[in-house]
Amino acid sequence: MSHKKNKIALIGYRLSGGGSDKVMANLSVFFENQGFEVDIIIVLDEVSFPYSGKLVNLGLLKNKSNGLFNKAKRLWALRKYLNENKFDFIIDFRFRTKIVQELILARFIYNTKTIFTVHSFLIDHYMPNNSRLTRLMYNHCYANVAISDEMKTLIENKHQLQNVVTIHNPVYVEEIQNKQNENIYFNFNFIIAVGQYENQIKQFDQLISSYSKSILPQKNIHFVIVGNGDKSKLKKAILENKVSDFVHLLGYQSNPFKYVSKAKFLVLSSKNEGFPNVILESLACKTPVVSFDCDFGPRDMITSLENGILVENQNWVKLTEAMNVFVSDEVLYQNCKQNAFESIQPFLLEKVGQQWLNLMKAN
Repeated sequence: MSHKKNKIALIGYRLSGGGSDKVMANLSVFFENQGFEVDIIIVLDEVSFPYSGKLVNLGLLKNKSNGLFNKAKRLWALRKYLNENKFDFIIDFRFRTKIVQELILARFIYNTKTIFTVHSFLIDHYMPNNSRLTRLMYNHCYANVAISDEMKTLIENKHQLQNVVTIHNPVYVEEIQNKQNENIYFNFNFIIAVGQYENQIKQFDQLISSYSKSILPQKNIHFVIVGNGDKSKLKKAILENKVSDFVHLLGYQSNPFKYVSKAKFLVLSSKNEGFPNVILESLACKTPVVSFDCDFGPRDMITSLENGILVENQNWVKLTEAMNVFVSDEVLYQNCKQNAFESIQPFLLEKVGQQWLNLMKAN
């Protein structure tokens, strides 16, 4: 990189809620600390994550109808802004399912070295299923970043892209440490699950059932769920499994770390993932994790019986057993708790950020 101050545009849907949005926010902090001029461009007017740099909120241009004219207006505003500011790099963190729109962006709107990121095992949310279209859109760009080696292999095997690299999600420890000690007002022990449940990927309704079959309610260990979504299915599962006194739906929390740090352990029960930030954040809070060995991510962060328990994928009986083990085997639990923070060292923001710098210096 030259000695002039480099300009970088980070483009995402919002600065709230999702894992890729959190990665974008964390990297904005790193890049600004490294002397970059950072602009964050978002499509939806939703901001709750801490970030650094200048915020360009295209969501303010969105009207209720969100019709073709309004979409074109926002696309034109983006094109104009990128042309006026002459960025050295653009990094796109959005999921990308609208093929015509994404083809226009990739080939005609993004006007400098562009890096596209893929944040889910469901790569079709980021690249067309048609490999010829995917190559047309993404083989010419500076790089495509997968967040696990398995995801990189999946993309390369399916689409034959030549420019895929792996960079894991980072964890911003300073933010977590600043927030985790804030008081909560529970007078009970609890385990926790964190995530949006707008769809069925997190499977929190089945997790409630799994919890109800464990020994945890008998031992007065409650279950707290932090996140947004349709509560009706979860409330139904709570009633059907007769755990109304033990399961607590807290909704979205701007500071989930104050809950995660005080939980006995975190549970991840997803059908699939990308590289779930919540595991790293839990371990940063010194809170061990019980997780399905789903594709992709958990097996890269959890060493079973060292900093958590990795459970056979989608085996709900084994998941219940793992929760029981963490409650009944205090020696194992304390060992995992003691190892939790040290296990995230490869994923610290400074180390992952350096990988981004190396990528941008590569050509």
